[in-house]
Amino acid sequence: ERMLQAASELIAEGGSDAMKMSDVAERAGVPIGSVYQFFPDKAAIVWTLAERSHAESRKCIEEGLAAAATTAELRAAFSALFDTYYGLFLAEPTMRDIWTAMQADKALSVLEMAESRKNGAILAAALERVSPDADPVRLETSAFLIMHLGEAAVRLAISAPRGEGDRIVEAYKAMADRELARA
Repeated sequence: ERMLQAASELIAEGGSDAMKMSDVAERAGVPIGSVYQFFPDKAAIVWTLAERSHAESRKCIEEGLAAAATTAELRAAFSALFDTYYGLFLAEPTMRDIWTAMQADKALSVLEMAESRKNGAILAAALERVSPDADPVRLETSAFLIMHLGEAAVRLAISAPRGEGDRIVEAYKAMADRELARA
């Protein structure tokens, strides 16, 4: 845990590219061999940090969409969730650097795509629940796209000046809402 905390602090200070395994060991107060025992490389640290965030996000999505019984309720719940998601990344700038590192590493970007699929499956299940007669393949495809583009929209928004970022988020939410309304 200390190693991950140290890595998170180092990423916040200088980005994931600047993080060195020796710096993680020094900051965590452990021998470098201990770091390599748990994390064979920087990508493993980045993935572990991202995986924790993903698990929290999935839980938040599941809980946020669980009570929606109608399309209107689902649309409102999704909008509120997206505001929360954006707020989390504004409050936790380390995640921007972790995302960037994941996109730059092919193996990690494949894992990130799998995470989008998991989140899309959660949204698709909620869509199927509120629209049982809708085409499940269309719902699945739309849900995957909504979730994947949502992640990209947040990355763009947190990279832009705050006012522009807020407008990007609102524009994305409007686009997602139009697609959710089709369910």
